[in-house]
Amino acid sequence: MRNAITDVPGIRVGHASDLKGMTGCTVIICEKGAVCGMDIRGSASGTRQTDALSVNHIVEEIHAILLSGGSAFGLDAAQGVMSYLEEKGIGFDVGVRKIPIVPTACIFDLTFGDPYAKPTPEMGYEACASASEDVAEGSVGAGVGATVGKLFEIERAMKGGLGTSSILTPDGLIVGALCVVNAFGDVLDNITGKIIAGARKSKESFEFADTLRSMKEGHLKKGFGIANTTLGVVATNGKFSKRELTKVAQMAHGGIMKTISPAHTTFDGDLIFALSTGEVEADLNLVGILSEFVIAEAVKRAIKKADGFGMVPAFKDVFKGFKVL
Repeated sequence: MRNAITDVPGIRVGHASDLKGMTGCTVIICEKGAVCGMDIRGSASGTRQTDALSVNHIVEEIHAILLSGGSAFGLDAAQGVMSYLEEKGIGFDVGVRKIPIVPTACIFDLTFGDPYAKPTPEMGYEACASASEDVAEGSVGAGVGATVGKLFEIERAMKGGLGTSSILTPDGLIVGALCVVNAFGDVLDNITGKIIAGARKSKESFEFADTLRSMKEGHLKKGFGIANTTLGVVATNGKFSKRELTKVAQMAHGGIMKTISPAHTTFDGDLIFALSTGEVEADLNLVGILSEFVIAEAVKRAIKKADGFGMVPAFKDVFKGFKVL
């Protein structure tokens, strides 16, 4: 076990990072196909080809999920993923050719680096070509430009990132998760309840302002606020339908709610995909509960593994000497 979403057989992850423009993309590939559901809780989501996840849609399986920076501009990187899969003969067979099904979601990272930088189709292809079972975490791929705690804008924010986690039960059920954490709110340790990353009291301070408390005191975000989003992907080797996986995705949001405060705001585009490779029979409620757990762990790892690139503080800057297991 790698403590990664790739512990689920058939799942691979690849990144493409633009460290000049400070953006990137991450692909979760399931070349043999996987059933997928989705649940959106934020009000500012940006997506592509997610209509295929509807229970009324003719497509039964997807072949990859792309998570991208660059806001809506980054959605075009999915074309590179489609090209990669098409070259391998992977996709939904429509007779004359196969069409790869690649649901895509983006984060808004335009205020961290170059606002004109965006993941390209070439980067989508690069992410696929580099995909493996070893998952790099932190400020990589779609997590390059991720930040958290933006009540007082980017100047008093901290670095977000990308994290992964998994769990194995004694009977062989595996549930894994991958998260890109780019939240408006603060990130908490769900065990202690303490803030581990978030809005700071001043640009020079490492002391947390506590977003929820600050908002109660009247510090409300005004003007343009679509600058956030936490994206999650849950994968399991359990066998489920689209409808059941939509329920898994709904339950998995509990992991976001326990680690991000506030979550699911009008400033966030929070969403979770849920994948099933269908290898073992499994209980729906158990998988939903385990999904909540691994999402929470992935959120925390995204923060603890992040690098601020000298632009905003990261967890490792605030909690010097803390070892991330």
